[in-house]
Amino acid sequence: MCGIVGYVGPRPSQDILLAGLARLEYRGYDSAGIAVIDEQGDLGMRKKAGKLAMLRDSLAEHPLAAGTTGIGHTRWATHGGPTDVNAHPHLADDDKLAVIHNGIIENFNVLRDELISEGVTFRSETDTEVAAALLGREYRASGDLASAFRAVVNRLEGAFTLLAMHEDQPGVVVGARRNSPLVIGLGEGENFLGSDVAAFVEHTRKALAIGQDQMVTITPSSVEVTDFDGNPVEAQPFDVSWDAAAAEKGGWPSFMAKEVAEQPDAVANTIRGRVQGDQVVIPELDGLDELFIGIDRVIITACGTASYAALVGKYAIEQWARVPVDVELAHEFRYRDPVIGDKTLVISISQSGETMDTLMAVKYARERGARTLSVCNTQGATIPRESDAVVYTHAGPEVAVASTKAFSAQITALLLLGLHMGRVRGSLPDSAASDVAELQALPEKIAQVLAEEQEHVAQLAGWMADTRSVLFLGRHVGYPIALEGALKLKEISYIHAEGFAAGELKHGPIALIEPGQPVFVIVPSPRHSALVHSKVVSNIQEIRARGARVIVIAEEGDAAVLPFADEVIRIPLTGAMFEPVLAVVPLQIFAMALATAKGLDVDQPRNLAKSVTVE
Repeated sequence: MCGIVGYVGPRPSQDILLAGLARLEYRGYDSAGIAVIDEQGDLGMRKKAGKLAMLRDSLAEHPLAAGTTGIGHTRWATHGGPTDVNAHPHLADDDKLAVIHNGIIENFNVLRDELISEGVTFRSETDTEVAAALLGREYRASGDLASAFRAVVNRLEGAFTLLAMHEDQPGVVVGARRNSPLVIGLGEGENFLGSDVAAFVEHTRKALAIGQDQMVTITPSSVEVTDFDGNPVEAQPFDVSWDAAAAEKGGWPSFMAKEVAEQPDAVANTIRGRVQGDQVVIPELDGLDELFIGIDRVIITACGTASYAALVGKYAIEQWARVPVDVELAHEFRYRDPVIGDKTLVISISQSGETMDTLMAVKYARERGARTLSVCNTQGATIPRESDAVVYTHAGPEVAVASTKAFSAQITALLLLGLHMGRVRGSLPDSAASDVAELQALPEKIAQVLAEEQEHVAQLAGWMADTRSVLFLGRHVGYPIALEGALKLKEISYIHAEGFAAGELKHGPIALIEPGQPVFVIVPSPRHSALVHSKVVSNIQEIRARGARVIVIAEEGDAAVLPFADEVIRIPLTGAMFEPVLAVVPLQIFAMALATAKGLDVDQPRNLAKSVTVE
């Protein structure tokens, strides 16, 4: 949550900061602000509660003096409400110093009391202003921003990314990170800092990733990275694999609509380079055969949508690699003293690679001797760097808060991983070659669903705009998709939605069924398991008998569902493990269309953020 941008160079910093913040709006925020050191060496600042447009309007009405050094911030309120005063930047040292901050400073109360005893007064309710006041005090003592910054970050506890600048040192921005993201953008005669590469990808695709408890000092011509003790550190360089146009709407009505439509490409890009003949070979995992052969258990840990991708991955890895798999919510994992050891592989899934709950779960697993592998969509992120290996999804930037293409790519990466591990362990069934062919056919089949069912599903959503509750049922790999369908609807339409394993109906949820209750049912293919298919058809009969309005997602040619369904949404024939990637697409479209019919912002739903960087 929150977005950070820093810039030093020859160009007007205000334009760069505002453009960078606009690209970080997906992270979720409720206020925004910038600070600029102008050509006379004076620091000017403006911040406003509300969306970035409020800040732009304020700057248009009362412009700041132009300057080439600046920092900008979008804040998601934690300490103190979303007000102008609590917005960032925060000033200190007679308003000559500006600080912005992501995360939470856990010992801010102790530090605040210390500063108050010295006569410091505070204007805001934030923990960030405490860091600014500390930095002002240290700067007055040392006269050097970097050394003062180092002294401050060593006193802070919690999760933070901090950026600071002082009008006595124009052309210098310092930053530090602990358990919160920060990347460096490398330009020609200019340099950038950002919460992620979206902040500066318009200007450069060359980046450096800095690690835990490291700080950076940028000037137009230099980048210096050290640890918190001042020892030089070599940052990891990488090239951003997408350009600024990938993070633009490009004529689509919303980022979510664009990203739903991009799923064929996202899945194709995740598969690309990882199939050799009729086998899956993931180059990034070269040299890890001994690890995959030696493990006796897999734990997949994730949060939210990623945890539902993990549930699909459980079915695939167990079927193909024949190793037991547990799925753990990351925020519960490390608090229950789980049994793990050196034969346990912990797989983490995070679109951003910065999800705090998941990051802490990975660290916990490593501390207890487990091997770790991450599935991630963001280069230079923390979780991949904390893991023994990483499988990138290559879905491209996902701006809408509610995940769509990243989810499909995560499932695809887990399918690849299951086939790779099965090959290495010698446990693949005779159908493996046809499974690989089905995997490669997924992009075309997703495109078919989009072409053939989008209008039908959107029309259905329009008819149901006044619906107050929707239920979702599924069995086998359809169960995680029922959970995801419900989550999407909750996230962006704010109506009650629940996903259930269809077999649980008679164990309680059937009490929710009343006349007119909409229920989506993900029906498995009868070609793969006639028994499971018949069980789901029986579930449909049970709810239909009680007056439910049944919307079925079923494969082409499945006639058994027709007598019991009010609406049928068709998906192409595919293998059992690949059905989730197709079945989720109509549910994404439905959630988006229903929220749009209600006049809601599908890209930035209330109370939510794209990247959750506090636990």
